[in-house]
Parts: sequence; C-alpha cells; structure tokens
Amino acid sequence: MIGLGTILNVGGILLGGVAGMLFGKGLPKRFQETLMRAVALCVLFLGVGGCLQEMLAIVDGSLESGGTMMMIGSFAIGAILGELLDLEGKMERFGEWLKRKTKSDGDATFVDGFVTASLTVCIGAMAVVGAIQDGIRGDYSVLLAKAILDLIIVMILTASMGKGCIFSAIPVGLFQGAVTLLARQLEPLMTEPALSNLSLTGSMLIFCVGVNSIWGKKFKVANLLPTIFVAMAWGILAK
Repeated sequence: MIGLGTILNVGGILLGGVAGMLFGKGLPKRFQETLMRAVALCVLFLGVGGCLQEMLAIVDGSLESGGTMMMIGSFAIGAILGELLDLEGKMERFGEWLKRKTKSDGDATFVDGFVTASLTVCIGAMAVVGAIQDGIRGDYSVLLAKAILDLIIVMILTASMGKGCIFSAIPVGLFQGAVTLLARQLEPLMTEPALSNLSLTGSMLIFCVGVNSIWGKKFKVANLLPTIFVAMAWGILAK
C-alpha cells in the first residue's frame, strides 16, 4: 500500500508522544530539565556525525574535506529565502493556533516543543528517500525505521518539553505525504550528489536545533530550511 510508510511514521510519533506524556507527568521539573539537556546533547552529536560523514573522506591515505563552497552558498541563499518567507514566524503562528485549539494556553513550552520536535523529525535524507521509495515501489522499510527512531525521539522530547511535541506528526505527515505523491517526478532528481548535499545541510540544521535546545534560541532554524533545497539543486546541477 503506497503511503503506508508515512502512516506508520505518523503513528510512531503519536505513540511516542503519548508515552512521553505519561512518562513525563511523573518526573519532577529538575529531571525534565536534565532530560531535555541530555536529548539536546544527543541531537548535537547526531548533527555533527552527519556533517562529518558527508564532508570528510580518505583520499590516498589522508583525510580531506569537501563541500565547503556548496555549504556556504546554500546557507547564504537559503537564509535569505527563509527570511523573505518568514518560515519561522509561520511555524510559530501555527503552533500558537494549535495551542489555542487544544486549549493548552497554560502550557508555556507548547510552541517551542512543537517547533523543536517538528524540525528534529522532518529534516533529513531518510524522510525524502523513504517517501520516494514508498511512492514508487510501496517499499516502506526506510520510513518504518524512521518511525521507530522518531517514536523514541518524540517520546523523550515530550517527556521534557510537553505535549506540543506530539503535533510534530502534522508536518511530518504533510511533507512525507507530498513527497510520496510526487515520488515519480522527484526520483530522477535524487542524484547521489543531491542526496549527499541534503544529508550534509540537514545535519547542520539538526545541530542548530540542538544548540537552541541547550543555549536558548540562537538560530531561526525554520528560516534556514530552504538551504536543503538549494543544496539539493546544487547537487542536481553539478552532476
């Protein structure tokens, strides 16, 4: 069944969110804060690991790095596009709307939890590659693996940041569902350089999410999201 992968992924996020709510209710505030820092640290190193994997290579026995010009150019163009579109503001306003609709006005961390969880589980090559495989061949194995990872991530985030994290299922469902529907059109564009650039810039954005979680909002990560599409286009044109 085409689309089953996204359904499983959304279900995994919802299940993780409910489990996190049940688990988090019994935790004192200091435990929640320590847990949030611990998760943020893991997110930081997930981002660092993904960056190093794409940037570094062993050539003739020596370690070399690459992708510097692509990275700088993509982030410069992507940041300008993101600011013009004000994606961060739109996400926060949607979070505020969800907060009102769910009668969560007393939850001070609702919007922050929604934005943080959404960016953590939406960014990355697994979402794009998995949705394309699901849309063309009905192969949901990649999205099933992502569903398990997202379940764990959202469970821990919800335990520390509240129920706003559960609603990250909405952007995941919309984004991966759209990629699944457009899979046949997108597949020829998913060249190896394009996917490598997506993985590199996506990992950098995940690192930024971790920085925000530990040191407060230093990056408007949503406003940097166009970077991954610029990077993919760079890889497509470079083939």
